[in-house]
Amino acid sequence: MQKFRRVFEGIAKAGQSTDLNDFYTELFITERVSGEVNKEHEVRLIETASRKPAKEETPIKCEDIFKPLPGQDQPSRTIMTTGVAGIGKTILTHKFTLDWAEGKANHDIHFTLPFTFRELNLLKEKEFSLMELLHHFFIQTKGIRRYVRFQVVFILDGLDECRLPLDFQNNPIWTDVTKSTSVDILLTNQSGVTCFPPLASG
Repeated sequence: MQKFRRVFEGIAKAGQSTDLNDFYTELFITERVSGEVNKEHEVRLIETASRKPAKEETPIKCEDIFKPLPGQDQPSRTIMTTGVAGIGKTILTHKFTLDWAEGKANHDIHFTLPFTFRELNLLKEKEFSLMELLHHFFIQTKGIRRYVRFQVVFILDGLDECRLPLDFQNNPIWTDVTKSTSVDILLTNQSGVTCFPPLASG
C-alpha cells in the first residue's frame, strides 16, 4: 500500500507526492479483439478514436478488468493495456494494486505481484528460477514454496522499455519453477501472466 498510495504528478520532485486516491480519474477501458496489434501512429489513433460512435465500445472499470465480459463464461487470464504515452496506463496498474491491497476490490486474488521492465532489464545477464525471481523482488514471499492453491496476478509494466529479447517463438519451454534460467525465458513461459504494459510506441 505504501509503495502505490503516494505518486508524483507530472515531473517527480522530492517531497511533492500526492495520494493516488485523491486525483485518480477513471480511464475509459474497452475490449479490443484478441491478438490485434496497433500499427498506427499515436496521433492517428486519437483521431480514429474520436470518430468512433460511443455505442461500439463498452467501458470496463479497473476493478472489473478480470471479470467475464458480456457473452463470456470465463474471466480473462491475460490482459494487455495499450494506449498513447501519458494516458495513464501505469497509474492504472498502481490503482489496481492499491485497491487490492486496501481490500476494496478483487478479494479473490491472494497475491498481486507488480514488476517493471525497468527493473527486469537490470537482471538481463542473470539467471533465476521463477521462485527465486519472486523472492528477489518480494521478500515477503520467501516462506511460500508453492502457489498452486493461490490466485496470483503478475503485472508487467513498461513493455516499451523492455531490453529483453522476449522470443516467444524460439525460447525453450520452461515448466520447472525451481530451475534457474534467464529472465527472458521465464517471462515467455508464463502463460496466463496478466500484463499491463504501457505501449507508448505501438
